[in-house]
Amino acid sequence: MTELAMKAYEYYQLPGELVSLTGFGSGLINKTYKIIHRVNGNEVAYILQQINNQIFPDVEGLMNNIDKVTRFLKDEARERGGNPERETMTVELTKDGKLFAKTDDETYWRIYRFVDGTFCLNRVEEEAHFFEAARAFGDFAAKLHHFDARELVEVIPKFHDTRDRYRQFEEAVANDAAGRVKDLTEEIEFVRSRRDDCYYLYDLLDAGELPLRVTHNDTKLNNILLDEQTQKGICIVDLDTIMPGLVLFDFGDAIRFGANTAAEDEPDLTKVSFDLSLYEVYVKGYLEGSKGILTEREIALLPWGAKVITLEQGIRFLTDYLNGDVYYGTTRPHQNIDRTRVQFKLVKEMEVLWEEMNEVVQRFV
Repeated sequence: MTELAMKAYEYYQLPGELVSLTGFGSGLINKTYKIIHRVNGNEVAYILQQINNQIFPDVEGLMNNIDKVTRFLKDEARERGGNPERETMTVELTKDGKLFAKTDDETYWRIYRFVDGTFCLNRVEEEAHFFEAARAFGDFAAKLHHFDARELVEVIPKFHDTRDRYRQFEEAVANDAAGRVKDLTEEIEFVRSRRDDCYYLYDLLDAGELPLRVTHNDTKLNNILLDEQTQKGICIVDLDTIMPGLVLFDFGDAIRFGANTAAEDEPDLTKVSFDLSLYEVYVKGYLEGSKGILTEREIALLPWGAKVITLEQGIRFLTDYLNGDVYYGTTRPHQNIDRTRVQFKLVKEMEVLWEEMNEVVQRFV
């Protein structure tokens, strides 16, 4: 694979001389490499990444989205005296001035400047880090408040359209491709009894009661770079799924991921619970970071964002299990139904704690 990466590297003309090009990180979607160059005696790092055009077929649209958003964020940083090179990603252009390279073997590549002196976390180790993640993603939403979301293309159409996810689920039940419907009566009924929940937020969007915003759509903890010295979140990364959407789902997906006490595929549901204290930490950080740009309706519906996105993810796992495990990678039998049940357990606990979840939001308004 390094040979392919070297071929892609040749499409660029970075300053200085190449010291090394090695594999980097553990991302599942894009293959990633770290480049070290020596410039005037100093080492400068870059990230070379192969873009998965199976998942993102519109590579040009994807990179144009990233270019528009990062340019906007850099301008915003300059205007307030910030550090544009450190606070947002920098895309390096190819020799012919393009945002990405398409090689002779039909693979697509890009290079970002590496942000030195930062680290990221894969799980919540301290409440302070979860707060900082919330503040950083809230700040990201605030900075893009005046960016017209309609300028961005939908790189994955209907990605978080829960109505469409429900439709796909019913289709999978009707087709019963893997012959598993008979064993999943409880899970199928769980989804059907919450059909209205799948429609609620998007119906409000269609009615003009919720604004369309620029959304990140993958607000996991490890998509924030934290400063090694200050421990503060300084840069949001992995902008591949940046699209028009509901900010409630950016908030909610972080809760789904971060306030779960167990692994996403934990087979023992007694280990799975919704951590209300971590939810409270995130609400506080997100509202502080978003600096008052959220509407009253958006703020009131933050618990709905957490519940609906968790339900959606469970539906996606269940749909894939019904279809015979064709989308999500598995390493053992029944892994997707275990994933489903974890999400549904979280939904149930949110429903039990619904009043408390709403009280938390009101406490920080």
